[in-house]
Amino acid sequence: MKLFGNPISIKTKSGIGYSGVKLIWTVDADNAIEFQNKYAPSCDMIFVQINWGNNGGLFYFPRQVQEEIFNLLGKENYIKLPPKGTNPRGVELSSKALKKLVEHNNTKKIDITWIKEEIEFNAFKRWIDLWAQE
Repeated sequence: MKLFGNPISIKTKSGIGYSGVKLIWTVDADNAIEFQNKYAPSCDMIFVQINWGNNGGLFYFPRQVQEEIFNLLGKENYIKLPPKGTNPRGVELSSKALKKLVEHNNTKKIDITWIKEEIEFNAFKRWIDLWAQE
């Protein structure tokens, strides 16, 4: 994806905490290790933390901030490989790295209070009503 002509990665997470954010989706252990060996931050990142009924936010991590944290932690601590013999669906950004990215002085943040409201919607009735208009 591109934002203002520049590549950007978008990550989302539901709930509190900093674990579970995928850097790449794969179930193959060899691909995961190869990814870790070759990975370096290559674009800016937007992270959305959705925490229904509570606070979360929209975060912007410039590439330079990611590189700083990556170099500080090293790839083994920046990237969390899936445990062997499991099917976790991908390679994650470590919770330690994400916490440092969120707390970095050059990270931009918009606080969001995620309010969940019930919406009365009947898809079948809506479809029938639209069909009747034809």
